[in-house]
Order: sequence, then structure tokens, then C-alpha cells
Amino acid sequence: MFSFEKKINYEKFGCHRLSPSTKCLRKYPKTSYKSQEDLTSTMGLFLDSLIMPDGFNIEVYARVNNARSMAMSPNGTLFVGNRKGGAVYAVQDRNKDHKADTLYTIAENLNQPNGVAFKDGVLYVAEIDKLWRYDDIEAHFDDPVPTLVYDDFPKDSHHGPKFIAFGPDGKLYVPVGAPCNVCETKPDTYYASIIKMDTDGSHREVVARGVRNTVGLAWHPITGELWFTDNGRDMLGDDIPPCELNRLTVEGEHFGFPYCHAGEILDPEFGIGKNCADYTAPVMKLNAHVAPLGLNFYTGDMFPASYKNKIIIPEHGSWNRSDDAGHSGHLLSIVTEENGVGVAYETFVEGFLNKNSNTSWGRPVAVLVLDDGSVLISDDKSGTIYRMTYQTN
Repeated sequence: MFSFEKKINYEKFGCHRLSPSTKCLRKYPKTSYKSQEDLTSTMGLFLDSLIMPDGFNIEVYARVNNARSMAMSPNGTLFVGNRKGGAVYAVQDRNKDHKADTLYTIAENLNQPNGVAFKDGVLYVAEIDKLWRYDDIEAHFDDPVPTLVYDDFPKDSHHGPKFIAFGPDGKLYVPVGAPCNVCETKPDTYYASIIKMDTDGSHREVVARGVRNTVGLAWHPITGELWFTDNGRDMLGDDIPPCELNRLTVEGEHFGFPYCHAGEILDPEFGIGKNCADYTAPVMKLNAHVAPLGLNFYTGDMFPASYKNKIIIPEHGSWNRSDDAGHSGHLLSIVTEENGVGVAYETFVEGFLNKNSNTSWGRPVAVLVLDDGSVLISDDKSGTIYRMTYQTN
């Protein structure tokens, strides 16, 4: 384990220390909400506008500022990353009524701590260029102690927020986005790749290259293969290139960026002299500019059997399509795969976007399947985590 104790700025973690050995004294209360009513408020939400298949229902699980990535502990604590607010939270449902009733602030003033992962009692938090660990976190909500794992990743904010996750091999997987809309990067850098490493930051290996900006990783529940979303480049038009759903079959595969987009479109600048056949094509081409993020395979038993192992993809939504074209995304889509290939791409939940005014009240970011088969959905625009359930009539 690397030792960076003397570098830590403890003020970032919401505490006062006289020295590294003294106890952390919180500058703010352990809970950020006074009541479950506040923590599950529907203010500013338009849940009645959501459209989904019959039998499904979406309710508020928790209100968490700029809610992004999520990780659940075996004890039922939900950890939530944050991008614009610089904070990390822990949410609990102590009375087991499927609504949060306690919220802890783990850290504040971090640099876009989007990524959270949990393993063996330890919470891992990824800033743009740093990874922190909080040992035995569930025993230290009032005095969390951060340990720096690494601080040598690229510092670029463009495509800098990390989505981190543990794979079935026990390794921590960390993507690094390209620091641009489209550009060529040096092969000896981490840019436009997915990296796996040990929990202490050592034994790093690049498992995928040519990945422009993935903010979502998941492993197939049967094959164990890594699947991930990738956000397509901008400025080629309203409807090209497609965003991507990808599958890693061999470590070291190159998925095309910046030379070939979506397995079929040579880049007008960097694709000269290249051939799309030389790169791994997506298993499913998604709609252009939808910004697909934290996907997950549905492995629960609450939804109808036809949903088993389908891929739920939060589409965060476009930002630069023309006014005439209107925004894309701002919904949950679902992909059916057979033998490692996507065979159907459908809308699952929509209504976060008012298509008449081209304005949205919500932007889904990540999905998490719970033990009871329900699904949590984070929404960074409204600062909400929803719980999606299914019940037959």
C-alpha cells in the first residue's frame, strides 16, 4: 500500500485535525436531513409524467444532491457519488420500508467524486485523478478516515469523472476518458482506455483501448464478460455517430476511437487511412448523443421473467443537438442480447424530457439492482434516487 498520509488535506473531508494521528472532528452533523419526509420529498418531480410498461412503478427512494454512481453494501447502506457538488453520501433505510430515512455526508469539497465502489467493508471513492479508500466505513460514519490509494491519474476535467466497479476477478476497474471531443492520444498514457488494478492501485493493466468516454461498466451474469457504454463524439451532426454498447471479449481490444466511430464511421480527420474492420464494433449501436451511462444487467426476480439478464441503460441525454432536432436520451432504454450480440434496443422509461418544450426535469445516470429485485435509478439533475418496482394486478 502506498503511504500518502502527510499529503491529505483533511479539510476536504469535512473535519478538523490537529495532526494525522488525532481524531477527526466533524464540521457538520452526521445527518443532512431532519426527517424521512424531507429525504423522500417529491418536490420538483413529475413522476406522473413517466411512461413505462404496465405493472411497473417508480417512487422516490431518497433525495441526494446531484446523485450519480451508486454502490450498495451487504448491510444495505447505499453509497452515492456526486459530480457537481463534490460530495459523497451514505444513505440508509433503517426501518426497511423501502424509503431512505438517514443520510450521512462522508466527504465534501472533492474534485468530482463520481465513482464509488464497495468491497470487504471498504468504500472506494474516485475523484478525477485520485482514488481514496475508507476502511470499515459503516463503523465510522461520524468520523470517516480517508486513505489515499493513488493520485497519479490524468487531471483533465474533460471526460474526467470516473465510474469505478469491481469485476468478478476482484480487480478494480477504472476508465479514463479522452481529454477532448476527438483527438489522438499517446499509447503510453491511460487516456481513452479502461484499466484494472489491485485495490492498492498496483498491478495496473489496460484491458480496453479506443474508448472515448465510458461512465458505465457491468459484467454479464452468465459469461462474466465486461460490457460498457461509450459516448459518441460530437460535432458530426444531430444524428451521427451512434453512441455504443460494447462487449470486451479479449483484453487489449481496441474499440476504434478516435479513428472509427460505432464500428462504421471513419472520423473525417483521424480516420484517414484507417479501416473500421481493424477495430471492435459495438454489440449494439444506440441513438446518437443520448449519453449512455451506468448500465446494469437485470438479475432480479421481481420483474417479469422476460426481463431476466436484459441490459438497462440510463441515457443521460444530449446537450448540443439543434433546436429543430430536439434533445435525445433523457430516458432508460433496455437492450436484449443473444450470444453476446444486441438484438433489440427499446425505450423502457421515458418522460423525464418534455418534448414539446425540449426541456427536462430529470436526467438518469446509473441503475442498481437490489436483492429484492427492485431497481434503484439515480438522477443528477433533480437530485433523486428512484426505486422501480413491478407488481401484477
